[in-house]
Amino acid sequence: MRPIPRLHAAAGLVAMAAIVTLQGLTALSETSGYGADILLMRERVLWIVGLVLLPAMMAAGLSGFRLGRGWRRPEVAAKAARMRIIAAIGLLILLPLAVGLWWLAAQGMIEGRFHLLQRIESLAGLVNLLLLGLNLRDGMRLRPRRQAA
Repeated sequence: MRPIPRLHAAAGLVAMAAIVTLQGLTALSETSGYGADILLMRERVLWIVGLVLLPAMMAAGLSGFRLGRGWRRPEVAAKAARMRIIAAIGLLILLPLAVGLWWLAAQGMIEGRFHLLQRIESLAGLVNLLLLGLNLRDGMRLRPRRQAA
C-alpha cells in the first residue's frame, strides 16, 4: 500500500478510536458522579480532542481529498459529503460543547444543564462515529482488488 492510502486509513482509525475513548471517558465519569472526577475527565477530553482527534480528522480529510481527486465513483462523493457533515458537527457542536462542559465542570455547575449538554455531545459523537464507519466501509470498497497468484 502506498504512503497516502496508509496515512488515510491510519488517520481514520485513530479518529474512530479517539471518539470511542471519549465516549468511554464520559460514561466512566458519569458513573462516579464526583465533581473532581468529572472535571478531570473534561480536561482529558480537551487534551484528546486537541492532540489526537483534530489532527487525525485533518489528516483523514486532507489525505482523502487528495486520494479522491479525479475519481467519479459514487462512494468517493458520499465519503466527501459525509466528511463535510463530520467536520461541521465537530467544529460547530462538539468542540464548543467540549469547552463549555469543561467550563461548567470547572465552575462546579454540574447539574441538569450540564447533563443535557453532555447527552447532546455524546449523541453528536456517536453520529460522527457512525459517519466515519460508513466512510471506512466505502473506503474498503474502493481498495484495489488483489490478484490471485
